[in-house]
Amino acid sequence: MTLEATWYLIIGGLLIAMALARKLIAHLPMTGAMVYLAVGFALGPAGAGMLTFDVASGASVLRIVTEAGLVISLFAIGMHLRVPLRDRLWWLPLRLGVGAMLLTIAAMTAIGYYGLGLAPGLALIVAAALAPTDPVLANELRPRAAGDSEPLRFALSGEGGCNDGAAWPFMLLGLALCGVEVGGTADAIGANGGGAGGSMESIVSFTGFAASVAWGIASALAIGWALGAGVVALVTRLRLRFDLALGVEGFLALGLMSACYGAAQLVHGYAFVAVFVAGVALRHQELRATGTHTVPTAALEKVERGERNKAARSPELAHAFIAESMMAFAVEVEQTVELVLMLLIGSVVSAHWRELLDWRAVWPALALLFVVRPLCTLVALAGSSATWPQRLLAGWLGIRGVGAFYYLLFAIERLHRVAQDAALAVVMAAIVGSVLLHGVSATLLLDRYLRAPREP
Repeated sequence: MTLEATWYLIIGGLLIAMALARKLIAHLPMTGAMVYLAVGFALGPAGAGMLTFDVASGASVLRIVTEAGLVISLFAIGMHLRVPLRDRLWWLPLRLGVGAMLLTIAAMTAIGYYGLGLAPGLALIVAAALAPTDPVLANELRPRAAGDSEPLRFALSGEGGCNDGAAWPFMLLGLALCGVEVGGTADAIGANGGGAGGSMESIVSFTGFAASVAWGIASALAIGWALGAGVVALVTRLRLRFDLALGVEGFLALGLMSACYGAAQLVHGYAFVAVFVAGVALRHQELRATGTHTVPTAALEKVERGERNKAARSPELAHAFIAESMMAFAVEVEQTVELVLMLLIGSVVSAHWRELLDWRAVWPALALLFVVRPLCTLVALAGSSATWPQRLLAGWLGIRGVGAFYYLLFAIERLHRVAQDAALAVVMAAIVGSVLLHGVSATLLLDRYLRAPREP
């Protein structure tokens, strides 16, 4: 009972402290994630010993919690991106989320194979975990509100929405190369990577893998868009015509996220992509109803708090109301999720901090943050509409965190000590380095960038 009461006191005090200090932290070279990481470390085995997890035996539980956090964050990101699909601005996150990520996977696989001496499958697993940027910890980089089309913020947010799902097939491929079958992937490419049976077998294996990737993306896009657009159409129709489904935005948001994720998983689609697309689809429906010349916050600013149900039943405001309410709910939940996940990550760091200080873990993490990510970003954005300051900042602000932790747990859950010994120190070192380095520099760099005069 004493321990339970102590935990209530710690969590309550931390929540109150962060609520009071959030505005102060926003003006300092630090982030909430840095605070949570430090508290998690202090509560972990190297500190008070109150928060301890054995990563190998507890990987499934930790992975499920992390998975839920990513789902919420990806949905929130999708709802922030209020730009018509025909707008050329979408090419920036696609270049980063696909092009830069593929280049990063190739580079980090080479580092793992040649630099660390890992087997090809393990090297690819480490690269797939490290390649995606993080949607949870990058919330400070998002558009300030739906309708904010500032290119850098839009590109980094859209990238975080794309590449957590886009890295999925490479994680499965890495596991298949290690002889682990996940969703039929080992059968599709062969447990030996398709190279042992000659060129014809290699072609068949590659064709099967390409087909599974195409299906995973196509099915995720279809499910996410159908459910995202369909739910908002159904709810607004019920509200406008029958005065039903009022005041349940939180339930709708959680239900839509869960339904998209589950449906995509059932058909072997890329479920993270489906959830992100659902958020984009819901926002796109609002954009069509409200129009490009009016942002939803402006449309709703004259609505009194006591007239919320009236706004939800108004043909002019119904779409804006449901979109803004669901996004606000998702963001609120996401902030709590960030606290929980960073405490967990901090406790894992606390248990393995000596391994993280090993040079074999430190130099690949530094190579990723200072060399691989910036160079891959510059290549991916070559010839784009992004200015040089935007390209350089995008190259630096590729935050690693919860997404990398999820993929690490997914691999450990299936390869146990093999993946833990090969990947844990490198991935966790990159997460800690990113949280600290980007946390210190992001606010300063963004403020300087936003204050700089824009090119005509």
